[in-house]
Amino acid sequence: MGGELKNTFCLSRDRYAFLSQYIGDMENAETHELFEQGVQHLSHIFRVIPEIIAHDLHSNYFTTQYAKKKNIQRIGVQQHHAHIAACMADNGLDNRQVIGLSFDGTGYGTDGAIWGGEVLLASYTDFERFARLEYLPLPGADSAIRHPWRIAVGYAHALGIDIDDLPFLMDVDIQGLQIVKQQVDKKLNAPVTSAMGRLFDAVASLIGVRNDVSYEAQAAIGMEVISKPCMFFASPYPYLIEETPNGKLIRLKELLTAIVQDVRRNKSAGVIGARFHKTIGEIAVEVCKQARTKTSLNEVALSGGVWQNQILLNLVRDGLEQAGFIVYFHKQVPTNDGGLALGQAVIANFKK
Repeated sequence: MGGELKNTFCLSRDRYAFLSQYIGDMENAETHELFEQGVQHLSHIFRVIPEIIAHDLHSNYFTTQYAKKKNIQRIGVQQHHAHIAACMADNGLDNRQVIGLSFDGTGYGTDGAIWGGEVLLASYTDFERFARLEYLPLPGADSAIRHPWRIAVGYAHALGIDIDDLPFLMDVDIQGLQIVKQQVDKKLNAPVTSAMGRLFDAVASLIGVRNDVSYEAQAAIGMEVISKPCMFFASPYPYLIEETPNGKLIRLKELLTAIVQDVRRNKSAGVIGARFHKTIGEIAVEVCKQARTKTSLNEVALSGGVWQNQILLNLVRDGLEQAGFIVYFHKQVPTNDGGLALGQAVIANFKK
């Protein structure tokens, strides 16, 4: 069924997978109708009568509701597992465990939180979380995604970092600022997230790139553009990977505090952005090394919308290859949610 955003669906038969055209975001009746017509049309063309239907775990997604109406076997698939499976299938891998860096903006987790900064040990049949970004609040939920300053304020407030004097807040309404802090304190309409995409949004806002966006990842894209000329001489910020009973936690207070200090020192947004990219790249490589030490796995799959960031993709791919890893990334299907349906189909095939 694919995802709720950037939807494509996938029909499979024998060893073949047929990915649909781009459907889009499932936000109105017209898109729902296009989706249903597409399924009927492709099923007719390829003479496929589905026996199993795979869908996201989020119960409110249109695609999940659609699946529940069908009187055939249903299999729920966690989004970030689907991302890694899609990358594996894209590269023709058989069913074996790999280290998966599943970095995106939003995905429903098995614990009900919003995932998106996940390091998985994944095969087609199963996955476990080896590491993740720590959970931080999204004040206003979907509103925070449209207004990244909310994420920046929410993250800083939750971590006890003082940012009230930073330039990016000059145009933010004082009352709105207080409401965001109250949402965090009272845990009111402030779901927690481990999403890497949201961290990029928060940092882009903190350093003055953009407080509000008119399309997804606009702030992060702006930060990528201005960071590129500064990458050669940028050094990473400090960071902490903490061992916990439930896996490794990538803590963000040290990183965000250092970024705030650089803003106060009037460092350019390009320099700070470049250092941030270097830091995330180093974290990704380091956590893969730790996973290899524990599991002896030496293959890494990169999937999720954050890997559309060319700076980060190059940093991590090069760093992993220099460390002796075999790295897989998308070549035929999108790395963002447009590729989820393929991963769902492959996982369902092994779980049937």
